[in-house]
Formats: sequence, C-alpha cells, structure tokens
Amino acid sequence: MEWEFVAPMIVSIVLILTVGGVVILRPLARRLGALLDVMVLEKSKRSGMDPGIGDAIEAMNDRLSLLEERQDFTERLIASEGSGSGGRRE
Repeated sequence: MEWEFVAPMIVSIVLILTVGGVVILRPLARRLGALLDVMVLEKSKRSGMDPGIGDAIEAMNDRLSLLEERQDFTERLIASEGSGSGGRRE
C-alpha cells in the first residue's frame, strides 16, 4: 500500500470513530451528570447543617481575620525596623 492512500483512510477512520463516540456517549454523560446532581442535592437536604455550626464558623472566621491583621502589623513592624536601623542590631 502506498502512504498516499493510507493516511487519508486513517484520518477518516479516526474522524468517524470520534463523531460516533461523541454521538453515543454525550447523552450518557448528560444522564450521569443529572443523576450526580440529584444525588448531591438529596445528600445536602438530608444532612442539614446545624445552626450552631454556622455560628462557630463565623466566630472562627472573625478570629482568623484578627490573626491576619496582627500578622500584617508584625510584618510591617519588622520591615520598618530593618530599613530604619540601617541593618545594625544591638
């Protein structure tokens, strides 16, 4: 066989298989996605978050914000000490 005929045959076979695969698998993937969405919604409805957990998360978020502010302040303080003293430490 000559390569002039083999290459177009390979390209056409790959194209046909790709289109066929998409046509066959796309509806299956949609159904699977819809099923997974329903499963996630049912699971979230069943679990139901306790209101106390939301309050605890909010309190932790507030404490984390304070910690971030303190860290920023400390970093600025260290940076200003390093640049202000000319690098000398006593």
